[in-house]
Amino acid sequence: MSPSTIPRLRPSRSALLLRALGFLALWLALIGTAANDWPFGLLAAAAATWASLALWPPDSRLSLPGLARFVLRFLPQAVVAGVDIARRAMAPRIALNPGLVDYQTTLPAGLAQGAMCAVMSLQPGKLPISCQASGAMLIHCLDTETQVGAELAADEAAFLRILPERGRHG
Repeated sequence: MSPSTIPRLRPSRSALLLRALGFLALWLALIGTAANDWPFGLLAAAAATWASLALWPPDSRLSLPGLARFVLRFLPQAVVAGVDIARRAMAPRIALNPGLVDYQTTLPAGLAQGAMCAVMSLQPGKLPISCQASGAMLIHCLDTETQVGAELAADEAAFLRILPERGRHG
């Protein structure tokens, strides 16, 4: 994104401060609180805050109940899938049927579709390898005999509940 395409929205000072403090807190949680790291942390938080204004405009809102339901669905699902993959990897005879699955998303091209691909890539056993602007996705799966399409549709439905109505349609 070039500087000329960055939105010129004026976020409130409190929103800007909240973002900056959030990014600084993340830096401190990841790196630590050593005094000699603070200048880098402040610089990283400022850069992340600036980038976040372009990537997620201040007037964008997420549904917190939708996000909570998504996380409560995603985390156990990721643990179960991880245990299943570990079980298969440790088995004397690996029971896998890897392959590619086509999936058509209803999400509009752009941030929502990219975020969905990123979230899907965190789940063990499924990896989006192609996401087209048309919504066509190609997913690599470790076991194509499972109900991959139904799982992806349920994941997308849960993801859609996070987005505001405006973000669901572009």
